[in-house]
Amino acid sequence: MKRVLLIVLDSVGIGAARDASEYGDAGSDTLGHIADRFHQESIPFDLPNLAKLGLAHLKPQVSKVPVEIQGSYGILEPRSIGKDTTTGHWEMVGVILREAFPTYPQGFPAEITSALEKATGVKYLGNKASSGTTILEELGERSMLEHSPILYTSADSVLQIAAHEDIFSIKELYLFCEKAREIADQYKIGRVIARPYTGEKGSFTRTPRRHDYSMTPPPPTVLNAIVDHGLPVEGVGKIFDIFNGAGITASTPTTSNANGIAVTMERFGALEKGLLFVNLVDFDMLYGHRNNWRGYGDSLMEFDRALPEILSLCGPDDMLLITADHGNDPTWPGTDHCRENVPLLVYTPGQQGMNLGTRRTFADVGATVARHLDVPWSGAGVPVL
Repeated sequence: MKRVLLIVLDSVGIGAARDASEYGDAGSDTLGHIADRFHQESIPFDLPNLAKLGLAHLKPQVSKVPVEIQGSYGILEPRSIGKDTTTGHWEMVGVILREAFPTYPQGFPAEITSALEKATGVKYLGNKASSGTTILEELGERSMLEHSPILYTSADSVLQIAAHEDIFSIKELYLFCEKAREIADQYKIGRVIARPYTGEKGSFTRTPRRHDYSMTPPPPTVLNAIVDHGLPVEGVGKIFDIFNGAGITASTPTTSNANGIAVTMERFGALEKGLLFVNLVDFDMLYGHRNNWRGYGDSLMEFDRALPEILSLCGPDDMLLITADHGNDPTWPGTDHCRENVPLLVYTPGQQGMNLGTRRTFADVGATVARHLDVPWSGAGVPVL
């Protein structure tokens, strides 16, 4: 039976998209700038196993270009409007957004905050655009003293609620976010995110019990098509959340990239047929948004070291795809996502590698998955092989 393993390296962009200037991102290059910074600081940086799949042909500074590659490689251009997680993942499975999700750089309007406070029965602090770590430094202690959760957003279409686990239980925080999702649907806000934290002033830490509440993508998607064809689609990490469960038959949450890699190998080893769809979020959440190029690069090398074992799980009827959903250049001004192209690496045992060129949409990923699984698909995207 045929299987596909699709791994999204969250935010690992490969250079500014052709319309990046419209987003203020002309010149951004997540992967290239990380590699350059390592080399400038004379710190070893090498992704030899990703290079063997073709990544070094796309970004030579990540490793030496192998004489013979094991996979096919190309570049995906974003076609949807926007540069967030939801937009990138939805485009992969065939949903092309012609209008961006709304953003709130000045905070949410009164009609949203009033509705949220009425629905949840609590008052909120903040209501501004901020990074998660900064908002905790500013309001974390006050939130505890006043028993008021923190409401904030970012450059993305996202409504985030942070609360200390000693003040509000995880169950309470999730309930607040479920109520917020009902309100957010009316305004087409992309995601609501629960952001629990622990610790004391000066050492607040966000916990792994983050939970995303996304809009449901409009059908049809490649995921729907696979499930309708009688095949399973398993999610690892925040995949279930990104699609609000639509087209996902099973899900395993993760606590880190290392945990996500371990879960991926376990679940793919047990999968008999269908698709395992994985998101490794630490690149974006822990390093891109915090301008931590060193941690980002170390995390990339951690994944690269695990890649041979992942490849060993692939049989002759399997396909591995590695890609990303947007950029988040940790050397770039600001702490938000970048409008970037993303890499596409495709591996099938015994198949000769080739240059896939530059593809005009992320939707080619979903079309390729459907073709490999012999699932009828007439939506967006063109199979790469």
